[in-house]
Amino acid sequence: MVEGLSHITFVVKNLDLMEELLVKIFDAKKVYDSGDDTFSISRERFFDIAGLWIAIMEGVSQTEKSYNHVAFKIDDAQYDDYLGRIKTLGLEIKPGRERVEGEGRSIYFYDFDNHMFELHTGTLTQRLWRYKSGK
Repeated sequence: MVEGLSHITFVVKNLDLMEELLVKIFDAKKVYDSGDDTFSISRERFFDIAGLWIAIMEGVSQTEKSYNHVAFKIDDAQYDDYLGRIKTLGLEIKPGRERVEGEGRSIYFYDFDNHMFELHTGTLTQRLWRYKSGK
């Protein structure tokens, strides 16, 4: 039986650059740094973001961008603050998709290795209720 999400791993070309992104945008707390040791396939660092284990491993960046992404929940009142954090790092921000009122707002952006992230203000319950009620 699956008990929940264990961790999410991102392969990145520059551990320091990704650490800066995780700390400045997501308020991540670094909990481990392998240094020059390689217990796994490469040097790695672990972070805690709101109780979620995020791992970054040194390696080759993704060559293509896609809509595959990880979405983090934020409060709508903090939307502009997070947008500013992303802009400060010079990251590519994608236009949000068309939405129906009541399902929340999103900020989509790419990191330095072509991983897409989303910061979303809504919940699954809100989205299902809104979709059920029609356009």
